[in-house]
Amino acid sequence: MNENKHLTIPQTILERLKHNEIIARKFHETEISILTILNFQDFIEKLLSEISSKFSVPYTWISIIEESSISKYLRNIQNSQLLQTSTAFLLKEDFSEITRNRLKPLLANKNIDRFKVMIPEAAEYKIGSIAIAPITLDGEVVGSFNQADQDIFRFEPGIDTSLLEQLALKVSLCLSNVTAHEQLKFLAFHDPLTGLLNRGVMERILEREFQRSRRYHIDLTVLFLDLDDFKSINDNFGHDNGDLALCHTAKCLNLLKRDSDIVARFAGDEFVVILPSTNISQAESYINRVKQKLANEPLYSGVTPFFVQLSHGISSIFEKGMDSSAILLKDADKKLYKAKQNKQGRNSLPK
Repeated sequence: MNENKHLTIPQTILERLKHNEIIARKFHETEISILTILNFQDFIEKLLSEISSKFSVPYTWISIIEESSISKYLRNIQNSQLLQTSTAFLLKEDFSEITRNRLKPLLANKNIDRFKVMIPEAAEYKIGSIAIAPITLDGEVVGSFNQADQDIFRFEPGIDTSLLEQLALKVSLCLSNVTAHEQLKFLAFHDPLTGLLNRGVMERILEREFQRSRRYHIDLTVLFLDLDDFKSINDNFGHDNGDLALCHTAKCLNLLKRDSDIVARFAGDEFVVILPSTNISQAESYINRVKQKLANEPLYSGVTPFFVQLSHGISSIFEKGMDSSAILLKDADKKLYKAKQNKQGRNSLPK
């Protein structure tokens, strides 16, 4: 009996070691499968599917802090059904309140409702227990990788979380690679200050829309605009506030446009808006709404308010001589220059 008793302990240890070895191998396989992926959509989709299938976890998703450096990239992913049901965005304050700023995984099987803000709105999870593993990027907590099960004992508080910590670390390292690549790709197409499309991309889109408009005989207008007295903003309030004025303008232009409209930063304080299926009157209405919004939303240098004001020029494909996209853009630029010279359109607001 004593002999059998002594055999039981080593057997239990061996079984545990064997179990941990299997899990470690699955983690390694998961890491290999996501290590070479260099875009957010494929990375997240592969990560979630791998963990779900290899470990038979019913629910896997990520939570991203809105203020984090990767939020804007993930927000741009619109065409993935999996991401819509498996990605949640929440404020840093809410994330900190739930995790208490701890870096180690959090396990829970009671009061699950308090985690509601971390769960994707489109998801229909029936959670009995949950595991939340914070993920970091360059030392900054940007969100968490989450797993849940209907079984209340699956992620019961008190169980060993060392393997979950290893998984979170591997995810964080792979995420760093993906982010670096996505940032380079973003900068190739976007203005780094405002986040708008850059001039090169805008010109290619304008050419595409020009050809489409000519082929189907539909409206196309181009807005060329710049900030009034931008130099005085920099001189009087500093270049940081000059940058703020540019970003504020970009935000207003984006907020009031349609999904089909294209907003780009041309150069300096100049912006271009491409408006497909839009006539001159409709384009005037759009830019007047933008000017009104800017007039209602002052910026502040300390306690001193200042306003962003615009001048603009509009060109339509149906005007005489618009034989190319380059001519269409140049015509809008000329009209902007004339508006500034004649004081027409400058600082003007709808009555």
